Amino acid sequence: MKIALIACATVMAALASAPALASQELAQKKNCMACHAVDKKLVGPAYKDVAAKYASDKDAVKKLSEKVIKGGSGVWGPVPMPANTQVTQAEAETLVKWILSTK
Repeated sequence: MKIALIACATVMAALASAPALASQELAQKKNCMACHAVDKKLVGPAYKDVAAKYASDKDAVKKLSEKVIKGGSGVWGPVPMPANTQVTQAEAETLVKWILSTK
């Protein structure tokens, strides 16, 4: 019985972390990680800083998904974020939800 509970807990933990891992893999695949990191500023802000800044913004997913695709400037300094036209709307929303979860 104890072994079954441990096995069940292990499977549940793996399933719970799968979306986060998948989103980080998507960020790498779409070259987001060339300018961003989870916990430190590179060319662009750290994802944890983005999550903190937009934590109370109920429209954050919509706003940031649009910025992922169309690009933007002025919010985090003088370096503009280029448009990412290879990212679909669904991918952008997946990425933004993951970014906002990196608190």
